[in-house]
Amino acid sequence: MKKKWIIIAVIVIVIIIIYSTFKGSYNNMVKFNESIEGQWAQVENVYQRRADLIPNLVNTVKGYAEHEKQTLTDVISARAKATSVNINPSELTSASLQQFQQAQAGLSSALSKLMVVVEKYPDLKANQNFLELQSQLEGTENRIANERRKFNDDTKMYNVFIKKFPENIYASIFGFEEKPYFKALEGAEKPPVVEF
Repeated sequence: MKKKWIIIAVIVIVIIIIYSTFKGSYNNMVKFNESIEGQWAQVENVYQRRADLIPNLVNTVKGYAEHEKQTLTDVISARAKATSVNINPSELTSASLQQFQQAQAGLSSALSKLMVVVEKYPDLKANQNFLELQSQLEGTENRIANERRKFNDDTKMYNVFIKKFPENIYASIFGFEEKPYFKALEGAEKPPVVEF
């Protein structure tokens, strides 16, 4: 009779250990995944802040640089394209992240061209509204870099966790997959050519 109770106790202890391991690993995967999704929302938030600043910047420049319509039009269309690319954080893939980055890179390029145009207009460079908008845009670019870094940090923590043993088995069972990182676009290592 005692032997039967010992066997039952051992089985119960093993079941509790397995359940605890599953529960802890699953809950950590959920926590890390939610952290990535929350950080992705922050990334989108700062990109949206940049997009919101652009109409004011374009309108300020427009008053000084009427014959630079093509540059202004390019900025507006790049902004429209960048804000039209949205990603559901639960369906984050390398392809969707690359599409998002390319749209944002197009906007960054158009803004760079706009800043080159601004150099031709000393009165505009001295305009208080323009200086304030330029400062806000610069601050936003710094926020974007910071939020992207945080996103990559969260993604790394999640990816490392789901690749470790035995979590890799649990991740496979529960359908947790590796998340992509923000990476520099091809050609980003080359400095832009600025011509006046």
